[in-house]
Amino acid sequence: MGEKIVAGGFDLSDRQRYRRKLQQCLAGLGRLLTEKRFDRPRNLMGLEIELNLAGSDGLPRMMNAEVLDRIASRDFQTELGMFNLEVNIAPHRLAGRVLDQLAEELRTGLGYAHRKAAEVDAGIVMIGILPTLDGKDLVSANLSDVDRYVLLNDQIVAARGEDFTLDIEGVEHLNCTSSSIAPEAACTSVQLHLQVTPGRFAQVWNAAQAVAAVQIAVGANSPFLFGKELWRESRPPLFQQATDTRPPELQAQGVRPRTWFGERWVSSAYELFEENLRYFPALLPICDDEEPLRVLDDGGVPRLQELVLHNGTVYRWNRPVYGLADGVPHLRVENRVLPAGPTVTDVVANAAFYYGLVRALAEESRPLWTRMPFETAAANFETACRHGIEAELEWPRPGRGSGLTRVPAVKLVRDELLPLAAAGLDAWNVEPADRDFYLGVIEGRCRRRVNGASWQVDAFHRALDAGLDRQDALAAVTRRYSVLMHSDEPVHTWPAGPGD
Repeated sequence: MGEKIVAGGFDLSDRQRYRRKLQQCLAGLGRLLTEKRFDRPRNLMGLEIELNLAGSDGLPRMMNAEVLDRIASRDFQTELGMFNLEVNIAPHRLAGRVLDQLAEELRTGLGYAHRKAAEVDAGIVMIGILPTLDGKDLVSANLSDVDRYVLLNDQIVAARGEDFTLDIEGVEHLNCTSSSIAPEAACTSVQLHLQVTPGRFAQVWNAAQAVAAVQIAVGANSPFLFGKELWRESRPPLFQQATDTRPPELQAQGVRPRTWFGERWVSSAYELFEENLRYFPALLPICDDEEPLRVLDDGGVPRLQELVLHNGTVYRWNRPVYGLADGVPHLRVENRVLPAGPTVTDVVANAAFYYGLVRALAEESRPLWTRMPFETAAANFETACRHGIEAELEWPRPGRGSGLTRVPAVKLVRDELLPLAAAGLDAWNVEPADRDFYLGVIEGRCRRRVNGASWQVDAFHRALDAGLDRQDALAAVTRRYSVLMHSDEPVHTWPAGPGD
């Protein structure tokens, strides 16, 4: 990278230079696509999970630096909040026993991290939003002590020009303000990566967008924030509001938020990178010394660092990713829809469902996205976030007919989408026993109408009925959740209630 620029140190010339570099990077990407310089597909997938630190009392622990020192593994790194960590699993070929292999690696890594964290009473909790977080936890003083997080916070706050408003109307109503982006740290997710060729990118991205609502319906795990019961998956509205650089007047004018579902189906990855440049001002205008077009003229492959950096500050739920591996460029679809948890088995089941379903839908002769308006996919996403496992979605009628019908998400998954996911995993040559076991977890959730969010809500109300006050009930739910999470029995089999 070029000269380091401290927070608050960007002037107009920095931004103008950065925008010129972004335009050069976009032109370089276009040339790479035209010249077909990308890696051939190797069926590679990757997995990242954001984690929470909580003590034996169920309350957050602001000590990720100390825990990371004890873990001492490159697989674990900081995240935005001091109570956050992230674990990265090395890319795997999507075939054979990959699902069981992923599960074993996660169990081993998370088990080790949990034991090291427990040395300072700060266990690992995989959950979309830690129920015991409150306003005093999510402040700028609790951002991780890393330059890029401080810089990102300063730039978003400066662009916003006023406090952030968190206003989420769910089962209960949350309305508060924040002077920093720290509430974003409450959102902990699973990110699923899939390497694709440029020619297959659009089909995979469109399929991922179409099924995002279904992923949320069966996988919701974030019903609480600041002591309030909100949406069954509260991460999307929280993330959008906590990173919203638009003051109210720009929101009223229809300026797009940086956390964005999108507004149309696409025909290429280039369209998404071009949208990023057209719609979103730079937050971190740090320029690399590379001249991408000259690198291409000399027969090399550019890093496109400005494009990559800018792309990382546009929070699409399905994000295009450009990267280099051993000097060879590649494209990935990064699926950012799912919350973390509840268990390793549940995480791998969610991954199996996603990878199988996207493969099958991307190869259909009459693609789903040609039969469903994009606006319907976006509306389905919000419906699923609000209602979780109980959501009803608009979906194309089966067979050769046209039009949409409203169907319970659990029925849609069991009757139509699980068979497609199974066929997709077969196309990946995934071991049939693993396919059946992990898709069986999804079927079990649908049959029992239980996912992480519904279990948390049920346990919370049972605790209230037993006489606990709200904060004690949330702490009891978190403690019980943590115990059951480490048992690794899938969430739909968990006993009800925080004390059972």
